[in-house]
Amino acid sequence: MVPELFSIDSCANQIAVPCRICSQVGLNPVISLGNTPLANALLREEELDASESKWPLDLAWCPTCSLVQITETVPPEKLFRDYPYFSSFSDTMVSHARSIVERISDARQLGPDSLVVEVASNDGYLLQWYRKAGIPVLGIEPARNIARVAEAERGVRTISEFFGQDLARELVVSGERADVIHANNVLAHVADLNGVISGFATLLKPDGVAVIESPYLKDLMDHVEFDTIYHEHLCYFSLTALTQLFGQHGLEIVDVERLKIHGGSLRIVAAKAGHMSVKQGVYELLDEEAAWVRNPEFYSSFGERVESLGQELVSLLHTLKANGNRIAVYGASAKGSTLLNYFGIGSDLLEYVVDRSTVKQGQYTPGTRLKIHDPSRLMEDQPDYCLLLTWNFAEEVLAQQSQYRRQGGKFIIPIPNVRVA
Repeated sequence: MVPELFSIDSCANQIAVPCRICSQVGLNPVISLGNTPLANALLREEELDASESKWPLDLAWCPTCSLVQITETVPPEKLFRDYPYFSSFSDTMVSHARSIVERISDARQLGPDSLVVEVASNDGYLLQWYRKAGIPVLGIEPARNIARVAEAERGVRTISEFFGQDLARELVVSGERADVIHANNVLAHVADLNGVISGFATLLKPDGVAVIESPYLKDLMDHVEFDTIYHEHLCYFSLTALTQLFGQHGLEIVDVERLKIHGGSLRIVAAKAGHMSVKQGVYELLDEEAAWVRNPEFYSSFGERVESLGQELVSLLHTLKANGNRIAVYGASAKGSTLLNYFGIGSDLLEYVVDRSTVKQGQYTPGTRLKIHDPSRLMEDQPDYCLLLTWNFAEEVLAQQSQYRRQGGKFIIPIPNVRVA
């Protein structure tokens, strides 16, 4: 387990692919995570004897606009038409969504004549709160299996399509314009960034706002959150890159917040250029980023820090196993797939995985092929340790598993540093 590092100071080592924002050709490599299976490509039992497709997973950054991105684009239809991630299985996500809905509803004075649209609306975990307040909603969710749940279980009107300029125009022609567009943790998944942001500009009312949340590049790099790199996550954003992206389509970022969720995220508010005043915090964060966002040294140590983290985690697991301890896993997450496959951690050290998602239970993890069970298995089986791959929800999981911990079970939390709780 040694990361493949690149010399990012040498133009000769640039990758000849166009940037997803500015289209400039020539990206500076950061780290290669090798060829890995798709992080959410869970396996059924009858598929265990078949080979898995693997795709290159290489991270690079654009010296022109500063966007950090992977260089491979897996077709969206392959990734998102049938999807195993349901947001409502996370209490943290549902509570987080309710909080921002209450805040936006009050600030924008939304009512029965308003329209709130969410792009990548998942199972209605966010829009349900607007609907319960009597505010009309529209979800846009390409995963058909999830869209059905949003409509059937939460009454959220949902279009099961990929969002872009064409769909935005169709909605406008049919008389739908948005007071608010939400897009939480979706921009990272988008191959056609310019098409999506252009769609926002088309769909918004003149005084409408887009409220976007996305993991923050600075936190990813500072906290060695390398496991958030997988094929669905094409892009990793700074405010600098987002400002250029939105500006290309007549939109302006007017507010920004740093959030703790998902290991560190940005929440931005964008509006049509010139329609709202820009808050001072936007300028302040852009000034902070100027010190690092295009500095090669900021990226150069990332691979070494990933290697160090991996050596520490693998050494701990081997020591525990050698001492007769049994180790399970909590969280059949996409980030967990990256961590296990890249560090080469498999069934020789780990026995099984537990996850709250009933959609995932009974299937097997990609690459490592560990069976996924209900979390009740921890109490029934009482393994000595549990490797927590959904470390971004550590507080929630530790609280849910308090009885397992009282009976002696311990959690290994791998990010941002290896610790036992």
